Amino acid sequence: MATIGSAVLLLLLACGLVEAQTGRNILVVANASYPDSMALAQEYAARRGVPPEQVVRLELPPADEIDFATFQRAVQNPLTSWLASRGLQDRILYIVLVKGIPLRIRGAPGRDGTTASVDSELTLLYRRMTGAVAPLTGPQPNPYFLGEADLAAARRFSRREQDIYLVTRLDAYTAADVRGLIDRGAAPSTRGAVVLDQMPPIERPGVNRWLRQAAERLAALGHGHRVVLEGTSRQATAPSELLGYASWGSNDPATTGRPVALPFTPGALAVQFVSSDARTFTAPPPDWTPGAWGDRSRYYAGSPQSLAGDLVQAGATGVGAQAAEPYVDGTIRPDILFPAYLAGFNLAESFYLAIPQVSWQTVVVGDPLCAPFPREPLAPEDIEVGLDPATETPAFFAARRLAVLEAQGAVAAAARALVRAEARLARGDAAGAKRSLEEATAADPSLRLAQLALAEQYRLAGDAERAAERYRRVLAANPKDAAVLNNLAYVLAVDLKHPAEGVGYAERAFTLAPGSPEVLDTYGVTQLLLGRSQEAVQLLSKAARLAPEDSLIRLHAAMAFEAAGLLDAARRELDEAVRLDPATGERDEARALRLRLDRQP
Repeated sequence: MATIGSAVLLLLLACGLVEAQTGRNILVVANASYPDSMALAQEYAARRGVPPEQVVRLELPPADEIDFATFQRAVQNPLTSWLASRGLQDRILYIVLVKGIPLRIRGAPGRDGTTASVDSELTLLYRRMTGAVAPLTGPQPNPYFLGEADLAAARRFSRREQDIYLVTRLDAYTAADVRGLIDRGAAPSTRGAVVLDQMPPIERPGVNRWLRQAAERLAALGHGHRVVLEGTSRQATAPSELLGYASWGSNDPATTGRPVALPFTPGALAVQFVSSDARTFTAPPPDWTPGAWGDRSRYYAGSPQSLAGDLVQAGATGVGAQAAEPYVDGTIRPDILFPAYLAGFNLAESFYLAIPQVSWQTVVVGDPLCAPFPREPLAPEDIEVGLDPATETPAFFAARRLAVLEAQGAVAAAARALVRAEARLARGDAAGAKRSLEEATAADPSLRLAQLALAEQYRLAGDAERAAERYRRVLAANPKDAAVLNNLAYVLAVDLKHPAEGVGYAERAFTLAPGSPEVLDTYGVTQLLLGRSQEAVQLLSKAARLAPEDSLIRLHAAMAFEAAGLLDAARRELDEAVRLDPATGERDEARALRLRLDRQP
């Protein structure tokens, strides 16, 4: 029987019927608040065979930039919940963001800053779901980056080997341009030259050297006849058909105007070495042209530099660009990108093999599956191998999640029970999750995550006494655990209605973490329940300033303002809380507050 099964498998592979890296491996993400976003997402899904249920709607402001709190609340958390609730952490390899999803996370600038493209930050979603450390400051090494290795060492992107997602987007100036991206990505050509436009002085290291190496590597692959390497001060002349294009864009003095006449063939890739060509995909005025820094008349969307949208409009199928300054060592390597693409890697693989850093500035535009020179298919078992029965999660994900917990000192049996509880919670099985958490805490009483999760399940089930008891267990092991002090204070003050007992724990948490919005919120609420409205206003006002997107904190601030007689401020905070999350307005305390405010002049 085993021999027959093996023969059948080989036959299926030979016939090309065993598919991997298809639409089933794509999660499409649209912005329900942006015109055309959902329609474009559905059109792409239909074209690539993405199951309709793998098109996710987010509610986001239609803006180029959002703050990190909004990214977490409205992008990262919903996608985490979607993947976990369906057990698709392993199956999904690619996340495709559709026009309308913001481009950039607002933060501090610089190499150790917190500014990043939404796309690049989302690459680490899988890793964060496993619990592995993924710092928010500065870039992180891309584990799929080929680096200085030979192209022969490159491998197809698989879940067996990689703990990130490859994130691309379908974005352009117009919906029609996005549809062009979809059409070209689904039917790429193998024709065309690769133009590599250097900028004097040609001997400079970095980008010019990479462009030269790209020409050499393409020649070694048998594509030397395609290469146009411009090594003078002139702008490169494009041939009649263009499959690849790399230039310095508006940084090159020889570049004039916008690249509207490049003869891209379907499937063509393009990059420009400028700092922020993905700063917006809102079309500039027709008479705008890029210019030099300092010439304010040439600025558009905060910069005078070239725009990636021009390359898409000109007919490129894949574009690598930057949402903010990446520095040269963070840019896309053309000496990897073009050889990988012509060697048969798909669009997403080719770009990410060439991107040295994630959680940084890069934006990749295009259909991830586009592949003019497709190589051997990836084996399905390199993507997903079913559920791990001990944890009820996808097997590759389970192994990584357990490895993280056990590296933190968790007993293996307790770790398995905790991951199983997390899976059940994601599916909405609260009773099953509680049983697994009780199993986990029995196997390893020191497993903090399990104790905290169990305390929360008791609290949600209305058993605040048992929740408080669990928090006290954790606190006994670490009396300076600010999060546990905060949670215990909230349970005592709000759920058990003992604010006089809870305020001491809240004050200790505040001493340990005075800048935490959650701690400020709990401390403020306990003060409010004790009738200390002025103290509550001071604490909750600060919490609202630190977490302006948190609707519950804004509601608590409104309650404090009302108690202190500051009715106009209370109305403003309540209105903002409801605007941020309409469900907040349905809470009992919000309804009661609205009635009281409506009765006031």
